[in-house]
Amino acid sequence: MTRKYFGTDGVRGRVGTLPITPDLVMKLGYAAGKVLAQSKDKSTKPMVLIGKDTRISGYMLEAALEAGFSAAGVDVMLAGPLPTPAVAYLTRALRLSAGVVISASHNPYQDNGIKFFSAKGNKLPDEIEAAIEAAMEAPIECVTSESLGKATRLDDARGRYIEFCKSTFPNEMDLRGLRIVVDCANGAAYHIAPDVFHELGAEVIAIGNQPNGTNINDQVGATSPDTLARAVKSHGAALGIALDGDADRLIMVDDTGRIYNGDELLYVMVKDRAATGTVAGVVGTLMTNMALEVTLRKMNIEFARAKVGDRYVLEVLQEKGWLLGGEGSGHLLALDRHTTGDGIISALQILCALKRSGKSLAQCTEDLKLFPQSLVNVKVTPGFNWQKNTDLLNEKEEIEAILGDDGRVLIRASGTEPLIRVMVEASTSEVANKMAHRLADKLKLAA
Repeated sequence: MTRKYFGTDGVRGRVGTLPITPDLVMKLGYAAGKVLAQSKDKSTKPMVLIGKDTRISGYMLEAALEAGFSAAGVDVMLAGPLPTPAVAYLTRALRLSAGVVISASHNPYQDNGIKFFSAKGNKLPDEIEAAIEAAMEAPIECVTSESLGKATRLDDARGRYIEFCKSTFPNEMDLRGLRIVVDCANGAAYHIAPDVFHELGAEVIAIGNQPNGTNINDQVGATSPDTLARAVKSHGAALGIALDGDADRLIMVDDTGRIYNGDELLYVMVKDRAATGTVAGVVGTLMTNMALEVTLRKMNIEFARAKVGDRYVLEVLQEKGWLLGGEGSGHLLALDRHTTGDGIISALQILCALKRSGKSLAQCTEDLKLFPQSLVNVKVTPGFNWQKNTDLLNEKEEIEAILGDDGRVLIRASGTEPLIRVMVEASTSEVANKMAHRLADKLKLAA
């Protein structure tokens, strides 16, 4: 599918520039409303839930979306600041036509985006996104006044979601005696995540829970885990939990300040499930550390790689009928707990694993030795196709031969910028850096 507006995770960009302008977002809401109305049972009016993170631009974009949906004859339920996975859950629980999240996830406050969930709480399939893009080419033709959509506010969204998160943690367990630092990234979970862990018994120190519209992800959250590491050590906490702006990512820290990425946390989840049952298979991405694949193979657990992006991890999980997958960035999926990646619920799965095993994060991951990775971004001219360059392909083959079974090479184009990303894994960081820069130098000459 050739995308004009939709990327791998909805429509995203700098606020005030296309596609994140009030007029285009209103048209997006209208087009989505028309597509939803076509697929909905005609006996009832479609209704969508709109949630958002804490960016100041959320007010403007929420109003634009609401106007577009109303013009298409779709009712709107407004939830206010709410994590992305909370919108997915409530859309499904309330039997709505779709859910919409206004968020740019881990990006700075100047960016924003729109992402959609189906009635089942899943990311929209490509064909529905294509239909929405096609509908955006037509002018807005407002329905008659008696058919306009109405807007209501869902006042108990926060409480409903807190209870849902708690329901994914075993009834016979609690978190009493555990001191945790929870970094909410000044984002959508600022008024939810601390309460979830507190109500399960933990002593919670909350940071990144004072959003002001412009401080989301600003030196806090999953993209700045050093802040959490310092807080864990200064408060003498046992663990730290960092979410991103829309709370679908998770990074954790132990009492020594060591940071654990998504690959390591996924391994803890898999290891726990394998100890208490069976794990048919696990899905990572092209960027997943090779060590995870090797270690799972020793456990006789099948591993598959998807394209980068949690929606693609989900697609492969659904194709294979598996439950567990994720990305090194912290998007983790446990499909027997939720339909989408959820930072809070993922953290609860890790805490459950630690409680059940009686071990620390370090002990649970001691047999997973991550391969050093080196990532180099090379700016290229728009449209440059590295796969058609013979010299570059030959260089890649030579490096792969040198690495053998002790490493791998990944070259991929960025989906949002004119960049080629070169990633090399090797047995040592020196070899990884040397080979990545050798390949990047060849790429610069070719580009």
